[in-house]
Amino acid sequence: MAANKQKTVSPVDGKVYVERPLATRREVQAALAQAQSAQAEWKLLPVAERVRLVYLFVDRMVELKERISEELARQMGRPIKYGPNEVRGFEERARHMASIAEEALADVAVGDKPGFTRFIRREPHGVVFVIAPWNYPYLTSVNAVVPALLAGNSVLLKHSAQTPLVAESYTEAARKAGLPEGVLAHLHLSHDQVARVIADPAIRYVAFTGSVEGGRAIHRAAADRFIHCGLELGGKDPAYVRPDCDLRHAVETLVDGAYYNSGQSCCGIKRVYVHRSVFQQFVDGWVELTRQYRLGNPLDAETTLGPVVRTSAAEAIRGQIEAAIAAGARPLIDEKWFPQARGESPYLAPQALLCEDNKLGFMQDETFGPAAGIMPVGSDDEAVAFMNDSRFGLTAAVFTKDVDAAIALGRRVDTGTWFMNRCDYLDPALAWVGVKDSGVGCTLSRVGFEHLTRPKSFHLKTSL
Repeated sequence: MAANKQKTVSPVDGKVYVERPLATRREVQAALAQAQSAQAEWKLLPVAERVRLVYLFVDRMVELKERISEELARQMGRPIKYGPNEVRGFEERARHMASIAEEALADVAVGDKPGFTRFIRREPHGVVFVIAPWNYPYLTSVNAVVPALLAGNSVLLKHSAQTPLVAESYTEAARKAGLPEGVLAHLHLSHDQVARVIADPAIRYVAFTGSVEGGRAIHRAAADRFIHCGLELGGKDPAYVRPDCDLRHAVETLVDGAYYNSGQSCCGIKRVYVHRSVFQQFVDGWVELTRQYRLGNPLDAETTLGPVVRTSAAEAIRGQIEAAIAAGARPLIDEKWFPQARGESPYLAPQALLCEDNKLGFMQDETFGPAAGIMPVGSDDEAVAFMNDSRFGLTAAVFTKDVDAAIALGRRVDTGTWFMNRCDYLDPALAWVGVKDSGVGCTLSRVGFEHLTRPKSFHLKTSL
């Protein structure tokens, strides 16, 4: 990458798909100044008017869904048949947050007191800097962008160099929807530039989705400033299959949770603990279903498993798998079943490893690809112990027909979201949050607005 340019190399064919100049220092300062100026006016609009404009913005984004699907396939390798799913998810989250904004952002009454008017108002922070990844570039960014706008903030958006067209689609839709200039803008930046932007006094909140190391870098960049950071980081999300579950449903859901988006999901399933009484049936079902996947060019409508984002990522995943096998794990999937898979390319066969040791690196370290570990367990207690034996805590799931047991187990597992009979899904009415190395802060739901605003007390003596 040239010092003043970024290039997006497509995993489809290894060719440069997009090339963009990085913002100059002058362009960065102009964007920050415009974002501050626009926010000063934007926050004074009634919430209902901000909601109206955000709905228009969402409409304009949805109109781009066909273009978006192909761009996603070319930029990061997701099969084109699944592109519309990301747009639908974007729309679901955005419209939900818009639908609750007026109530969620209403003044907080504190009770009557003779001679006084008192209330707490939710004030926007100011300029919110959203740093978004490539793996779900619309779904991760919408979690912060839309609530931030609704709350009266302006947003400066920086997307991964792998998906720069996503940021451009956001600002194109904002312009077409009539959002004031500067309320939503994007910049193409290097890592060093990102750190300098975070250090700028104009930025009042940072929302980052990415790796644990990336989160640490964000913290370091903000260390000298008293601003909040929302960090959604890595995961090694587990699931527990109890003997009373619907086994077919468990297999179908967990295989999809492990392999969808080529396993490139923070909340994808990476560890599966299966009760010994149903273990072999579960494993047989996993293998049978995996063999039905079609690995290939993501622009092919028949492809159900695309390449991972780049060859270096594929090689890292292959290395994790090889190390686990050398340490005693047993592979369930024969790479020969996927003739499109080949070394020194991002086309990677899916894999599942039978593991006997939860301390194995493959069961502890994040694997950002289509590979999961499967272990037998003998009891609920053993499953809980293994699920908690991790430095991550984004989501976890249990498959069972016993709701009371699911709730009781959920109280014991250290996680941000606890699922029963599903996984790898965000309900926008619920708080999206991680614990441990999976991050801090919260997006979505009513609670999400609390992180994108600050409380401001109004204490008015009305009788003298």
